[in-house]
Amino acid sequence: MAKIRVVGIGPGDYREMTMRAVDALKACDVIVGYHVYVDLVKEHFPGKEFFTTPMRREVDRCRMALDMAREGRDVAMICSGDAGIYGMAGLIYELRGEDTSIEVEVVGGLTAATSGAARLGAPLTHDFAVISLSDLLTPWESIEKRLECAAMGDFGIALYNPSSMKRKDYLRRACEILLRHAKPETVCGVVRNIGREGETTEIMTLEALRDYEADMFTTVFIGNSRTKVIDGKMVTPRGYRDV
Repeated sequence: MAKIRVVGIGPGDYREMTMRAVDALKACDVIVGYHVYVDLVKEHFPGKEFFTTPMRREVDRCRMALDMAREGRDVAMICSGDAGIYGMAGLIYELRGEDTSIEVEVVGGLTAATSGAARLGAPLTHDFAVISLSDLLTPWESIEKRLECAAMGDFGIALYNPSSMKRKDYLRRACEILLRHAKPETVCGVVRNIGREGETTEIMTLEALRDYEADMFTTVFIGNSRTKVIDGKMVTPRGYRDV
């Protein structure tokens, strides 16, 4: 039976790939992915064939991978972070449909929320929400509602895709929504280029975050009402010391 593996490669550093992901890429013949992600793994898997597509060509990329699998090739579709969290796993299933001649295996990876949180300290120890600010596939009205509900519920929040050339003010807009329910001094953190060259972290208030210049390689963390800074780290207590 033809098979395609959809593999989460983590944030970028080879050391943060799971052993299962490494084994999957060693076993395949062909690795398909967005060119930025392929460049992250290429040196570690010599002898493989690599095929890439630019950004916003996700459907073409997945169809290419499925066609190769139908030809009998052992294919891995790679995604940054986790394959099923804003990754290609769902699209692969959609495009394959009920064609059971192709087996799909999803190999999980370390998503930016968890890898970024580790850099900042422990900001996600309690309940949290993950929200993308990209409105390419989701209307801004829906994003706004999700931000509002997460803030009303006092969730910690991890924001993906906080800004781009066309969305320079989206992080500011998100902060203004959150400030309807959260205090300006709410502890927040940002991590840029997780697991890649030039990685940086910074902790600030929600008020300051409103003016922060993020990019597509930045993951943003907004604490809940109990989040604090301990020895320079962002920490959200769960309440273990209260019981």
